[in-house]
Amino acid sequence: MSNFATNSLGVIQPQTLHFNEPLTLASGKTIDEYDIVYETYGSLNAKGDNAVLVCHALSADHHAAGYHSESDSKPGWWDLCIGPGKAIDTNRFFVVSPGNLGQCGGSTGPMSINPKTGKAYGPDFPVVTVSDWVNYQERLADSLGIAQWAAVAGGSLGGMQAMQWSIQFPTRIRHAIIIASAPKLSAQNIAFNAVARQAIMSDPAFHEGRYYDHKVVPASGLKIARMLGHITYLSDDAMGDKFGRDVKNEQLNYNYGVEFQVESYLHYQGESFAARFDANTYLLMTKALDYFDPAEKEGGDLAAVFSKTDSQFFLASFTTDWRFSPQRSREIVRALTDSKRDVSYLEFESNHGHDAFLVDNAEYIAAFSAYMNNIEISE
Repeated sequence: MSNFATNSLGVIQPQTLHFNEPLTLASGKTIDEYDIVYETYGSLNAKGDNAVLVCHALSADHHAAGYHSESDSKPGWWDLCIGPGKAIDTNRFFVVSPGNLGQCGGSTGPMSINPKTGKAYGPDFPVVTVSDWVNYQERLADSLGIAQWAAVAGGSLGGMQAMQWSIQFPTRIRHAIIIASAPKLSAQNIAFNAVARQAIMSDPAFHEGRYYDHKVVPASGLKIARMLGHITYLSDDAMGDKFGRDVKNEQLNYNYGVEFQVESYLHYQGESFAARFDANTYLLMTKALDYFDPAEKEGGDLAAVFSKTDSQFFLASFTTDWRFSPQRSREIVRALTDSKRDVSYLEFESNHGHDAFLVDNAEYIAAFSAYMNNIEISE
């Protein structure tokens, strides 16, 4: 472990649980059986009251902290906040980080074999929603002997899952940690997702989602989708500070090739993403974002929805996040205060845009740590 920092979790081994009980989805369709890949960090205490569920965002997975081998160059996506002495302190908490249904990191999804056909699900994998994920996560909790989460935490789409947990299973969660999130997508955000999906589905290699059968990948469409998404995750200030108008080869070529440093960066991000992420999964994840609206059945009255919750809430937002702006977090806070819930809310200065919840920020980390340290658990 000498290659890792002293507060690193070191090498982590993912685990897999197989579920035979059918899961009925919000769409009315059913998944008869499925696997969930997950990681755990820390230990469950004797009373089982120190468990924290970490929910991932659109392009992340179960690997939230630590490393998969000593040769890994990068740790899990939220290693900044999970580990000994960190905000989600694994000396105190037992952390569970699953990969959602529909993902491409090992949990059952479009790339998995459909037992009814013997072939990959592909586009036949049903559309899943945040409420569907919370339902399988409840079964995962049961399997791990966790009657109640000390906290459910996540950023962005992960924060939506934490919110949904407080609504869907109010007695099984004590604290909801909702970071850089929103009560539902704006029309602009739905539009971004629609353009990203269209880029993928318009790729000649997409083959109506059956590209596995053709042994091809709609890499061009997925690359464009990721480039578009990545722009929305960053702020204008962050892109300006990092790239400005710098030219890649120090001169203009007066053609349509990649000339500016920011262009080169986006192409790299797109190509890297297309090499590791599944296109059908990207379609599913963006649809889950689009469909999230816990107040829809209450006529849009989010306070009425929160009035049925029992948990305490911690919310954080970031000034330059224009994808899920601080205004969206304030909507949640207003609904929580109107329903007389216990809520803490902080807004942090950052020039990192939506990605700020993944970036080291002393004030944010300190506040997050202070809140988590005040969660009561049995010693």
